[in-house]
Amino acid sequence: MTPSGFILLDKVAGETSFKALFPLKRVFCTKRVGHAGTLDLRASGLIIAATGRATRLLPYVESKEKCYTFRLHLGYETDTLEWDGDIVEQDRRENPPVSRADLESILPQFMGDILQVPPKYCAVKVDGRRASDLAERGRKFELEPRRIHIESLRIVGEGTLTEGESGRSFATYDLECVCSKGTYVRALGRDLGRALGTFGCVSQIRRHRIGNVSVESAVRGEDLTREHLKSVEQVLDFPVVKLSDDQMAVIRKGNWIPWREAIEGVTLQQGRQDSGEALVFVADGEGAVQAVCRYEPGRLCPRIYLGEE
Repeated sequence: MTPSGFILLDKVAGETSFKALFPLKRVFCTKRVGHAGTLDLRASGLIIAATGRATRLLPYVESKEKCYTFRLHLGYETDTLEWDGDIVEQDRRENPPVSRADLESILPQFMGDILQVPPKYCAVKVDGRRASDLAERGRKFELEPRRIHIESLRIVGEGTLTEGESGRSFATYDLECVCSKGTYVRALGRDLGRALGTFGCVSQIRRHRIGNVSVESAVRGEDLTREHLKSVEQVLDFPVVKLSDDQMAVIRKGNWIPWREAIEGVTLQQGRQDSGEALVFVADGEGAVQAVCRYEPGRLCPRIYLGEE
């Protein structure tokens, strides 16, 4: 049986997220792998991948907030919103009046719940086709704005030119962004530039964190071994509840069990995911997690079974 758990990968720039999974298939001798939160080809950083039954938990990983750093290039905009794309706009002014203080002054308007139009080169579907596929074929289309949440956005340094710039930038800044699922850093760079009365694109996107999991705990694909497999409770911070053999047998059959004990760290207002559920891991007498359950007043209801059939 395929080992079930999570792998923390540090994807290198220039590698697709799909290709980053190849070492998992080789090391664990399975095609049953998946990942949460695709990174752009040019982006680097943390990908949380899963093998076996843990792939069922990837939607919960993907819903976690994420932390990125990126370099903002002010002065031009490209079709891909990356620093080396085809130029679509260039600021022709000799010395545009935009300072670091100006950039800092507009950051608050991008925090909290905002609407963002995705880049045209993205995986969003338009009439069943990927937007990026349509863009590559020169098709004209418009993407609808999507609601996202930016928890924090700050300047962490003044950057330098990135090799391969296709336009002329008059200033570059390195920023850090903590945001929700569905946020496009490239689109954020575009919108920051426009808010400053100029144009913007980005380079050096790197994802540092997903939820409480840091890229510092990740491994490069070429260094991956079976020992890097992490248990589900090491990645998802659901509380763990131990059940008796009889209780676990009921859960395994898809039925709920009575539960009137308090669960530390969970109330009906905590531990919720996008679905509005309060979730817990349930473990057998040896402490091995076997399922995810929904916590309701007076009972635990099976949500996802992870153990052997």
